Parts: sequence; C-alpha cells; structure tokens
Amino acid sequence: MGFRKITALLAAGIALTLASCSGLSRPSPKIEHYSLEYALPAWEKLSLLPVVLKVNRFSAAPQYDTRQIIYREKPFARDAYVYHRWRSTPADLVTYFLSRDLKFSGLFTGVLPHDSGREGMFELEGSVDEFLESDLDDAWEAVLTFSVSLLEANQPDVSKRILFEKTYHAKKICEERNPRALAGAMSQAMADLSARVITDVHDALKGRNSKL
Repeated sequence: MGFRKITALLAAGIALTLASCSGLSRPSPKIEHYSLEYALPAWEKLSLLPVVLKVNRFSAAPQYDTRQIIYREKPFARDAYVYHRWRSTPADLVTYFLSRDLKFSGLFTGVLPHDSGREGMFELEGSVDEFLESDLDDAWEAVLTFSVSLLEANQPDVSKRILFEKTYHAKKICEERNPRALAGAMSQAMADLSARVITDVHDALKGRNSKL
C-alpha cells in the first residue's frame, strides 16, 4: 500500500476516533474531482474531407476502468487515491475529447458522438491501455496510452473493413507532485495524442477521397 494511501487512511481513522470521543458526527472528507483541459489545435494546412465519422465509445483495461486516480510507485504495483478522482472514467474522457477535437478540427463534413442514432461512413473505436500517474525518483509523470482502429462502416468484406490500427503513447512530467498537476500533465498528453490521431485519420481518409 502506498505511503499516501496509508496516510489518508490514518487521517480518516484519527478523524473517526476524535468524532467518537467527542460524541459528534463529523462530515466525511471532501473528494476532489478532476478532468482534462486544453486548447483546441489549429488545422490550417489540411483540407476538408467529405466524410462523416462516428467515434464509438472506447473501452479500457480493467485496472483503468474506474474513476479512481491510479498511480504507480514501484514496478507491478498499482494504488489509488482515496480523496481524489477523475470526473469521468478514462475511457469516457478519451472518447469525449477525441470526438470533440475531431468535430472542431473542421476537417470532416461531420463527426458523430458514440450515442448518436445516426450512422457514419467511417468509425473510430479504441481502448485505453494506460491512464495513470507514474512516480519516479525525481518527478511524477502522466502516462497515457490508447489504441485506435479506423473502420469503413459499410464495407461488406470484413478483411477490408479496417483501414488502420495504431497505438499512441505519451508521457508528460507533472509540474508539481499533486493530483491537480497530474491532471494538467494528462491534459497535455491527451492534446498531443489527439492531434496525432486526427492527422493519421485525415491522411488515411484522404487517400480514399476519390472513392467516396
């Protein structure tokens, strides 16, 4: 069990002991929630493609299928903060921000969210493989890894449906050693990977533009 988790549990135990001794009911410690924040990238040199793209909801590796903030202090060990959490699961965060960035890139005729009742000409799906704080000796860093697949929705030949599959990985140093700085570093990682995904999707679909 990590030092911070032990400290949090001891603090909670002391609070409960004091409350029981005083005969008063004390409120539970406040849980802080974090999300991602970053500016939308600009795409002045890429052309608009006449395609409608749908972004399916991403899945996540079991250890990251949670709103808890996961951190690693040593190899093979994973722990979670007690009073700090993501506002949404990593899968939903990656799905939302990637869908948002694709939509506002202005490079596609339409970008549909995963819960849209409409169908897209192409679909983007994927999985979150890493979404954690890695505690190094000299710094903390945000680690983000996800895999994506670009599919042609109406292709009857399954062997030809996948246009590309790729894994994206980024590490960003946290400015400070706290969860808020982690959220900032994770935002930078998501911004970088989102830009790379959009470029790759655009390049893959540009080559098929004459067939659309």
